[in-house]
Amino acid sequence: MESTVTAPERLDFEHCYSAVQSRDRRFDGVFYTAVRSTGIYCRPSCPARTPASRNVSFHRTAAAAQAAGYRACKRCLPDATPGSPEWDVAATVAGRAMRLIADGVVDREGVEGLAARLGYTSRHLSRLLTSELGAGPLALARTQRAQTARALVESTTLGLADVAFASGFSSVRQFNDTMLEVYDAAPSQLRSRRKPAGSQVPGAIDLRIAVRTPFRGSALLRFLADRAVPGVEVAQVGEDGAGWYARTLDLPHGPGVARVELGDVGGVGSSYLPLRLMLDDLRDTTAALARMRALLDADADPIAVDAHLAADPLLAPLVAARPGLRVPGHVDGAEVAVRAVLGQQVTVVAARTAAARLVAAHGRPVATRIEGLTHLFPDAATVAALAPEEFRMPRARGRALVGLCAAIAAGDVVLDRGPDRGEVRRRLLALSGVGPWTADYIALRALGHPDVWLPTDVGVRNALARHGDADPSTEITPEGWAPWRSYALLHLWTSLSETLEG
Repeated sequence: MESTVTAPERLDFEHCYSAVQSRDRRFDGVFYTAVRSTGIYCRPSCPARTPASRNVSFHRTAAAAQAAGYRACKRCLPDATPGSPEWDVAATVAGRAMRLIADGVVDREGVEGLAARLGYTSRHLSRLLTSELGAGPLALARTQRAQTARALVESTTLGLADVAFASGFSSVRQFNDTMLEVYDAAPSQLRSRRKPAGSQVPGAIDLRIAVRTPFRGSALLRFLADRAVPGVEVAQVGEDGAGWYARTLDLPHGPGVARVELGDVGGVGSSYLPLRLMLDDLRDTTAALARMRALLDADADPIAVDAHLAADPLLAPLVAARPGLRVPGHVDGAEVAVRAVLGQQVTVVAARTAAARLVAAHGRPVATRIEGLTHLFPDAATVAALAPEEFRMPRARGRALVGLCAAIAAGDVVLDRGPDRGEVRRRLLALSGVGPWTADYIALRALGHPDVWLPTDVGVRNALARHGDADPSTEITPEGWAPWRSYALLHLWTSLSETLEG
């Protein structure tokens, strides 16, 4: 069977049931299995006995299964899975809504705010999501809150009232009622079943990020470490390529810090990356978790990506050498945009130096428990207020940077995962000094676009030339790499950097 189900309306019963029979872990998070005879819903890889086909139905989201009256399985924990890769691949309205809901937009702005971000009325958006996903925005947000709450209950020593508000619930009673309905257990019962180890750092929250495997964490860590901006980011890479990455976060209710451990994970299925959050306001837990998931490309389907790219003779050896390579996302679209302009026509080291100067001069100081993390990256409004001549770069580029940030600060350009990608690109290209490379690099990292190709990029050209020289008979056909050209880019960049280091 295919490695992904390509659209919500195409959940094919036979394909889904085949995945359940084989306990195929690749489909965890892609769809959910509801069992009529037990009243529970499971992930496809649930180790329990396979139910008879006459007793099951399949749902695109956990919220849809809950809306149909099913409770989460206590054995396979279906909510502790990576998200569906389809949301980033298709980037439909439903997919964009799911990403914003995961970031906590409904909790902060309500359904009206979510609808406004997507360009719809709240009534039309509710109809659309119910039609495509089996649940409306309120139900989807409620499921998100319950999932966050369960993770906090089981993995931290936070008081249950703190858990309730950190997860986005408006009251402890609502929290208790929802957890009882979704998990058939009160929060206190969930905690007693899984004693939290407790954080070794006071005030920290220790969680896990679910990722599909294989996961090439060493390459992701090296990419982030090479570009880490002093004051905002810190990374430590061990001899085996594993290590950790930490950074400051500018979140809706206050600053925070995230630290994630990264390394290579093989096999086919899912694994978990240890994540530590240190937040000024616990209400930012959901947003911090969602943004770190985006940074790590946690919802990617590496089996589908690798199988597609490995069919090309040029990319096949690169994929074989680095299975599960991820496209680094980001936690803040405006920061990506600023760093993209700073990186125009200069080396990675020079761009990092320019960003460090900007942070030192205009970043907001914050107190953290991690050495080297001292500032938040300057927001768009701060950079827009600067004079172009303040930047050590050609004056035209300085004007482009100020103009871009002014557009972001005014809301004319929105760089979260809500707007249509094509519309964002058109708005970026309409700005003076923003060309295709800059617009597409922003799409690659800020918008999570899986099919970006940068033909003018120096690194891409050098990598293609190197591989072409090694085998002149190999035809280079980037068009055939769609819809995963962003991953092809990372393979080329990574192969070039590792060759230069060697």
